[in-house]
Amino acid sequence: MIKLSGVSKTVQSGGEPLTILHPLDLTISSGQFLSVVGPSGSGKSTLLGLIAGLDVPSTGSIEVDGIEITSLKEDDLARLRGKKIGFIFQFFHLIPSLSAIENILVPLEIEGVSNASKKALLLLKDVGLADRGHHYPSQLSGGEQQRVAIARALANDPPIILADEPTGNLDSASGRHIVDLLSEVNKNRGTTLILVTHDMALADRSDVMLLMRDGKTNKVGVSA
Repeated sequence: MIKLSGVSKTVQSGGEPLTILHPLDLTISSGQFLSVVGPSGSGKSTLLGLIAGLDVPSTGSIEVDGIEITSLKEDDLARLRGKKIGFIFQFFHLIPSLSAIENILVPLEIEGVSNASKKALLLLKDVGLADRGHHYPSQLSGGEQQRVAIARALANDPPIILADEPTGNLDSASGRHIVDLLSEVNKNRGTTLILVTHDMALADRSDVMLLMRDGKTNKVGVSA
């Protein structure tokens, strides 16, 4: 479970305070699929960064899986992210000098996982790229690169996946396939999925939708 209590974010802009995220109370249940939608500059990525512990709130507290992360030191935050959170980004962030399977191996080797190569191969198979493991990112399509990024995010079996516009750099067909994959992960693994997107058709597939505008939020249910 993820719980935000009175969380806000204010920064200085031109010598004046600018509130990016107004005080927010939010509970995300384990295994829930939450979409976060809104125009650019509405605070979506800021919210995701706060949940991940990549940014510090101006007010409030954040709990991730029962751990209050706003008081953790950076080393402890890094360990928590390595074990509990998988990230998927719009621009993939694959290491260009490593092959697809080597990119997936990185988090496994950092955590010292036994049989890392076998697990990486299984993850490639899960995302439909069993025959593309030796290819480098430059040799893969955008959709294929994003599937490698999903496999990498799942490498350490995190209970939480944070996806920031994962389809924003893809054509509509590839984008639908990526969301299909993420939905399967959510349903089959019971992984909590938080998806930031501009695409309302994708957001409609979530359990709950968080609408954001000018740093303010409105939570609505979504009919399956």
